[in-house]
Amino acid sequence: MGTWRSVDFGPVNRIAIPLTSLSIIALLVQLYIEDGRDDDARKSVRQLELDLEIAHERRLLRASQLGIPVYQRQYSYKDSIPKELERLREESQHYRRLHNAFQSVIIIGSLGTTTAASLADISGMLKWVTVGLSFSVGVSAGFTGYFKYRERSFYLQQTADAIEQHATAFELGIRPYTQDETENLARLTEEIESLRVEQRKREQQLDQPHEGRDGTV
Repeated sequence: MGTWRSVDFGPVNRIAIPLTSLSIIALLVQLYIEDGRDDDARKSVRQLELDLEIAHERRLLRASQLGIPVYQRQYSYKDSIPKELERLREESQHYRRLHNAFQSVIIIGSLGTTTAASLADISGMLKWVTVGLSFSVGVSAGFTGYFKYRERSFYLQQTADAIEQHATAFELGIRPYTQDETENLARLTEEIESLRVEQRKREQQLDQPHEGRDGTV
């Protein structure tokens, strides 16, 4: 395994084999993160998010039925902003980590494939190294292209920053929140809800296939 005729492949094997193993292990880890979790776990997270949204809607509905003034309901809405910011940033970091991990597999695998391919005609084992690296690169590129982790992370972070900017401006009483408190609160609620709606539209657009997105532009 380490030699062929008079050629010693020991140094090559010590580089190629760990490189292939590292690339494949990284790919398997990312596949596990994305699809390896059981369906019940993924459903439970989604169910918790849905339950949270339902609870929030019920609170607003109950407040409306009790005849609570609008500005008090808007205060309740404002109090939910920190939790919304935390959710957006956690999701942004999650997608950013996935994107960076897959990009690392692509970079390492591409370099390893080029190196192994240059020696593939000498050793049959290196051909399998090339196949493994090429497969990991292809799968990683497919995942990043289809799920668009970078775009999702960017939009989530952008929305979180915009919401935080409005919340800070409201607390400090600076533009555009320079009116009385009731008007400022109404404007803050309107701006935050507008940002959330825009974020949902972006997520729906990213979930569409390429043909659907091209048709809507």
